[in-house]
Amino acid sequence: MKVAIQGIKGSFHHIVAENYFSKDIDLTECMTFSEMPKLLQSEKVDALVMAIENSIAGSILPNYALIDKYHLEIIGEYHLSIHQNLMALKGQKIEDIKEVYSHPMAILQCADFFENYPHIKLIEDRDTAEVAKRIHDKQLNGVGAIASSLAAEIYDLEIIAAEIQTIKNNATRFFILDQKEENKNEEANKASIRFTTSHEVGSLAEVLADFGKYDVNLSKIQSMPVIDEPWRYAFFADLIFKDYKDYKASLKSLETKVTTLKILGEYTRSKR
Repeated sequence: MKVAIQGIKGSFHHIVAENYFSKDIDLTECMTFSEMPKLLQSEKVDALVMAIENSIAGSILPNYALIDKYHLEIIGEYHLSIHQNLMALKGQKIEDIKEVYSHPMAILQCADFFENYPHIKLIEDRDTAEVAKRIHDKQLNGVGAIASSLAAEIYDLEIIAAEIQTIKNNATRFFILDQKEENKNEEANKASIRFTTSHEVGSLAEVLADFGKYDVNLSKIQSMPVIDEPWRYAFFADLIFKDYKDYKASLKSLETKVTTLKILGEYTRSKR
């Protein structure tokens, strides 16, 4: 199984890939999300693991755009509790650390912790685990990373301070993605869709009210601009249902009330 992730070994994407599939996978490391869909198109990988939202920072809107643009299919989801740790070369104390590098999201999640250490400069970087690897490879003294405990283990770093995220109940939701095949999954209990409505007053409200008639729960809705139509918005929605037939009936009704409708994926709901 060839799986592409954003980041390198030791990243949170790496943890999700192994937890969702198995540790016996062939990992392809990507430093940006935008390069990942092309790996599927060229059949260099079998699946993608892509973060889509965080319980603190919210949705990652560019990733919704990638899923839509490249017609990717959501085949699963995974919720991962995020535990951020400050790490450095062994033998160092927090007083020795002058600079800490990490992904902007990780820095945001740990900002309160560093208010107590004004001597430390926080610097945004591409990936949590990549910083840990760099510290190890270049033997950088006085430099720390914010990353997972797995990154500390892989790159032989010492955790100076554990669980430094401000909100301890911090989680990220990941999508598992494949190439679009329009497969019917009657064992699914969750779906993600994209739709646009007319400009008529109450058109969106009519759509939202309709789901309740079919015992379908709208668990999330996210708006995004339609790039080639200024001031027009598409809506990405997550639907939770008990009966697959009820869900399909709700979509049939929805088709009469929207201008476009696209099923992004039908899958099994992840435990939070």
